[in-house]
Amino acid sequence: MALTVRSLGWDPGARIPARFTADGADKSPGIEFAGADRDARSFALVFDDPDAPGGTWTHWVIYNIPGTARGIAAGVPPTEVLAEGMRQGRNSWAEIGYRGPSPPPGKPHRYILHLYALREMVPATPGLTASTLRGLLRPNVLATASHLGVYERQATDRRGSRALRKT
Repeated sequence: MALTVRSLGWDPGARIPARFTADGADKSPGIEFAGADRDARSFALVFDDPDAPGGTWTHWVIYNIPGTARGIAAGVPPTEVLAEGMRQGRNSWAEIGYRGPSPPPGKPHRYILHLYALREMVPATPGLTASTLRGLLRPNVLATASHLGVYERQATDRRGSRALRKT
């Protein structure tokens, strides 16, 4: 069985509900994964937007998820060290924890959850960036999986208020 990951907040390829974005509660979704190699000692997860105007924008970095885990609960607090030794890194706002989609008005952006099954725990302190984490993962990856969601914002009208849209 191949490694899989899915958000409990939206179906693959579907629109991300506002409650997981900067336009809503901005809380992390629950994550579920399956099919990990029995040799997986830990997992790492990066949530990013490859369509951001300045290049890929990272929304969440979490690692040293125990190899026995099969998911992450929704609403992870923005702290560096979590239960069971899990660590959170810095997103592109240079903050610890999850920050949801917040694209500029216009075309939809793709948001991708990247899950990595690893041979070992990441030998690092909390607060890693996605780039640093991925560099540390390279020799350690057993399998990868991803889950896609999309989100867009409406353009503002002449009065400066955003057009309302049901989610």
